[in-house]
Amino acid sequence: MEGNHFAPDHDIIEGCILGNPRMQKMLYEKYSPKMYGVCLRYAGNEEDAKDILQDGFIKIFKNIETFKSTGAFEGWIRRIIVNTAIEHFRKNHKVHELSDSAEEKIEDNQPSLFNQLEAKELHKTIRLLPSGYRSVFNLYAVEGYTHKEIADMLHISEGTSKSQYSRAKIWLQEKINMLNNSK
Repeated sequence: MEGNHFAPDHDIIEGCILGNPRMQKMLYEKYSPKMYGVCLRYAGNEEDAKDILQDGFIKIFKNIETFKSTGAFEGWIRRIIVNTAIEHFRKNHKVHELSDSAEEKIEDNQPSLFNQLEAKELHKTIRLLPSGYRSVFNLYAVEGYTHKEIADMLHISEGTSKSQYSRAKIWLQEKINMLNNSK
């Protein structure tokens, strides 16, 4: 919309429920940039992120009448996008289960280097993570889910979630070290 002037969410929601194309476009234009950023964190590349975004907005439009005004509309949209990303991950990737003994060998004793990078560099580095690591890392570190919740969402064990997260942090720290040493 011109100058990014958007109608209030309740008007957009009502218009979308009624099938108003102008309100659907307004909803998309208002929330798609931020949600695309969420998709990029889960996807391995821009094409997958665009697919997740499109699939997510299709679900949003199909289910908008189920939104209960008890919480934030943006939070409701974000949950749909994250769940769509998880579904995309489940369809396209297999997380390898680790035994408890393998999990115990993974230690989390390296100092954090994340604060040495600018946010843009960190997001770019996170996108390079192997898909299993990336999904668990985003769900735990960014979205705030517990390892039990992640295990349920991704159909893996809680131990695998913990080990994937730990390995993701180690992998990221190694990449960050390489970036810092090349400067």
